[in-house]
Amino acid sequence: MLTITQALVDQIVAHARQDHPDEACGVIAGPEGTGRPERFIPMLNAAMSPTFYEFDSGDLLKLYREMDDRDEEPVVVYHSHTSTEGYPSRTDVSLAGEPNAHYVLVSTADTDGLGDFQFRSFRIVDSVVTEEEVMVVEAY
Repeated sequence: MLTITQALVDQIVAHARQDHPDEACGVIAGPEGTGRPERFIPMLNAAMSPTFYEFDSGDLLKLYREMDDRDEEPVVVYHSHTSTEGYPSRTDVSLAGEPNAHYVLVSTADTDGLGDFQFRSFRIVDSVVTEEEVMVVEAY
């Protein structure tokens, strides 16, 4: 289960809406070994595409060095889908390289009739996708 603050959910959704019609992407880092998402890090979608996201390799290297210096790890890796449901695509699954991370997908398309976005979390390990519950809290 992903436990995340309402403030972080709001930041992810705002980033997805801001970058629409392109996919948004980013990371939420947290203290190593805690599984607690704390530091919101929006990234540039280097692909600048409505159907694909790609972290800039230089920005990603800088981010991992920074997290290492701060004893952090990527707790959440997020991106948006702009015209499809919030479920990992085959490409998303093939690029999922953090087995301990929660992969959050925000769909800015109303594909289920439940509102203007979906917020879903998945674990992706060895190309196996497992949806998990999201518990939104005011604070940890």
